[in-house]
Amino acid sequence: MGEMADPIQFKDEGNKHFQAGEVDKAIECYTKAIKLCTDKKVLAVVYRNRSACFLKKESYTNAASDASKAIDVDAADVKALFRRCQALEKLGKLDMAFKDVQRCSTIEPKNKTFLETLRRLGAEIQAKLKTSFSTDSRVQNMFDILLDEEMDKDKKEMAANNLVVLAREEAGAERIFQNNGVPLLLDLLETGKVEMVLAAIRTFAGMCTGHKARAMAIIHLVGIDKLCSIMAVDNEDIALATCDLFQCINDSLTGGDRRIYGKEEALVLDASKDLKSILMALLEMVASKKVSGHGRDQALNLLTRNVPRKDKKDPDHSKSLFTIDHGLKKILKVCGQIPDLPDQLPMTENTQLIASVLLDKLWDDLRCDPERDNYREVCDEYIKGKFDPNDMDRNIHAINALSGLLQGPFEVGNQLVGRQGIMEMMVALCGSEREVDQMVAVEALIHSSTKMSRASFIITNGVSLLKDIYKKTKNDKIKIRALVGLCKLGSAGGDDYSMRQFAEGSTEKLAKQCRKWLCNSAMDTRTRKWAIEGLAYLTQDADVKDDFVEDDPAMKAMFDLAKSKDKTILYAVACTLVNCTNSYEKKDIMPELVQLAKFSKQHVPEQHPKDKKDFIQKRVKRMLKGGVISALTVMVKADNLLLTDQTKEMLARVFLALADDPKDRGTICAHGGGKALIPLALEGSAIGKIRAAHALAKIAAVSNPEIAFPGERIYEVVRPLVSLLHPERDGVQNYEALLSLTNLAGLNDKLRVKILKEKALPEIEQYMFEDHDHIRQAATECMCNLVTCKEVQDRYLEDGNDRLKLLVLMCVEDNEKLQRAAAGGLAMLTAAQKKLCTKMTLVTLQWMEILQRLILHDQPQIQHRGLVIVYNMLNSDDNELAKKLMESEILEILTVIGKAMDNPKRQIVIDVARTCLVKAMDLGLIKPFTTPS
Repeated sequence: MGEMADPIQFKDEGNKHFQAGEVDKAIECYTKAIKLCTDKKVLAVVYRNRSACFLKKESYTNAASDASKAIDVDAADVKALFRRCQALEKLGKLDMAFKDVQRCSTIEPKNKTFLETLRRLGAEIQAKLKTSFSTDSRVQNMFDILLDEEMDKDKKEMAANNLVVLAREEAGAERIFQNNGVPLLLDLLETGKVEMVLAAIRTFAGMCTGHKARAMAIIHLVGIDKLCSIMAVDNEDIALATCDLFQCINDSLTGGDRRIYGKEEALVLDASKDLKSILMALLEMVASKKVSGHGRDQALNLLTRNVPRKDKKDPDHSKSLFTIDHGLKKILKVCGQIPDLPDQLPMTENTQLIASVLLDKLWDDLRCDPERDNYREVCDEYIKGKFDPNDMDRNIHAINALSGLLQGPFEVGNQLVGRQGIMEMMVALCGSEREVDQMVAVEALIHSSTKMSRASFIITNGVSLLKDIYKKTKNDKIKIRALVGLCKLGSAGGDDYSMRQFAEGSTEKLAKQCRKWLCNSAMDTRTRKWAIEGLAYLTQDADVKDDFVEDDPAMKAMFDLAKSKDKTILYAVACTLVNCTNSYEKKDIMPELVQLAKFSKQHVPEQHPKDKKDFIQKRVKRMLKGGVISALTVMVKADNLLLTDQTKEMLARVFLALADDPKDRGTICAHGGGKALIPLALEGSAIGKIRAAHALAKIAAVSNPEIAFPGERIYEVVRPLVSLLHPERDGVQNYEALLSLTNLAGLNDKLRVKILKEKALPEIEQYMFEDHDHIRQAATECMCNLVTCKEVQDRYLEDGNDRLKLLVLMCVEDNEKLQRAAAGGLAMLTAAQKKLCTKMTLVTLQWMEILQRLILHDQPQIQHRGLVIVYNMLNSDDNELAKKLMESEILEILTVIGKAMDNPKRQIVIDVARTCLVKAMDLGLIKPFTTPS
């Protein structure tokens, strides 16, 4: 018993010390009591008391620990709970403290101290939550995570993504900027880690988007040179992200982004100096050896997007003139690079094509002859300056630069090719012992023989040379280029069967060799690309087309290459597909003119026997089976700078040819063709957009639009379809556009409203007056689906037009489909607008006769619509009209139909007739039928 008394004694001594304010001595006594005590209840009291001591000492972790041990013994120990609550509050764990005091107030609900603490902690928790979720705190937390070397990688990635998302919102972007965000983002850039650099660049882009003041501030804080050095790194993602940042800055400073930010606009000085500095920096990047291939691509892309005018009506093209004066030679330098030689500029497979596109757009942006003369002179001076009898590398650089011009502004390149000594230099290089010389010369010959006249010259002078190179060289890269040169020359007559340049069977042999190269996966993509170039020329011959589509491995190889990263191949693939589907522009020649030409001994183009419709259809089926749609959908997604308007137009033509047979349209939809056609119908050349819109119309006319164009995409289809409702379009385009709009209008109100917003209604009404039966029928069917819209109903209620009269008269046309559509439109209009029931009787004196013909029609669908119109008239609140109907022969007709035996095939007609009779009884116009007793 003496041993058991010791812990109690220590506890009591501890209590005395605590009351005397001697906290340290109290803790010593309680600690001794804990070591000796075996009674759980006494031990809980001692822990609770020592917890109070630790609270006095501000040792909150120990206080919370001791209180928890007491609570483990007795969960309802109010004193222990409250002491742990106090300790946890001091430790900042407000949510845990709140739970403890909540339990205290449950046990003692009238304790004012507990209630006050509960209220106070609740308010503090709300304030803390508000602070932790505020933008300021989120921004700082993200930067803390990103700059913490020891932080988990996943958390860093999440923080980086959150920062980018936050910067895309105006409030978040402004908070990042105001809260020292720019220096912190610069710290992220300095880490050199790809994820961190991308996060910083993308955040900067969000901050610059649509905000002129912030964009200018960031340019000065970060520096144009710094941004250029980041874009110059050899990382495609970083180069692309930096390009996007530059584009955001340009759009903000030039007003390309139309958003308004009030007073901040007044703080921004003239941005022209900064824009000029950016332009100069990009031009320097174009020809700098310090810039990676990806960086050079993006610099050229930025110049292409922002230097030439987007609208030719804009009189200011000073940026193009400045670029020609300060950067044209730099762009030509890129075109002239020979990747196989040492000490060349770093480039990707797309670089030289992008440079050629930029050259073409700059040329196209010029406004007068003196400006064009200056452009030519700069090019001429550059190329002549590179020719050196003692330095072959300079010579091939000049020839390669000329190839770049021939792929861009062909007019300039073609003129330079005609200069004395140029063609001789090409021929001389073809005979060089160095393989790289031969390769450059052959490529130049290929590009320079685009015009028929130039091809004829080379056929006379260069075919034997190309054949010689093809036979003798052991280098596959040169061999395939020489082959393509022969292919191009062999196809100089186009699809004119009578203008074959080579002997019978020669083009088939060349094509066979091209297909062999194409299927050789061991070769590099750049070399295999030339095989497609060859086929692009040779497939103008129908024999070659047939052989190609029958060669599944060759087709698959081409489609696989079209999906690859090298997008320079797109044009050649598109040309080949256009040739195989015969979707190129072909003018119809009048037979009389052909006879006249033969009589006058003029050349008459001849069609190849295998270019007739049945052969074309077979080729289309083979291509669809081979997976052409999946290749086309990938090609459409390519960068807009490589996917030129001409290429887009060719892809649209191919889609239109593939969609010709209604049976194939489901296959096109299943492989994503419907989705791919939308951007082609919205952007590109005028002809290309119309062809793509026509292909969309073909698909939407026979397919379920919700499957063909899932989600919100279905609303994007409306505008291209409406563009086909134009007098300049042909009848087939008008007809199929109306069919597809009818299909869409039948789905939901949102689509009907969209059709009206695109101002299609006047055009549809116009086609209802068309002489052509099919077009008139399609327009009426479309209107029938649109009449549920209030705007359409209001147009029919308007006075001074013949809309309603036309609809009424159409109900007695010979064309039953037209009758059905017109009667359906009338039935819905008279149901929606009771005033139209009366108006219908005023538009024509024959209204009663027309109505009788409808309800006596032998087609149940038309008869049903007529009976619905009768019911609507009875239900129109116009008693005179209802009376007039029941006094006419219509009553007798209704009675005969209503008394008929039930018939599943005509039951709907019988039911409506009976409903009309019941309505007439309700109005007191007829009496119920009774049998004599």
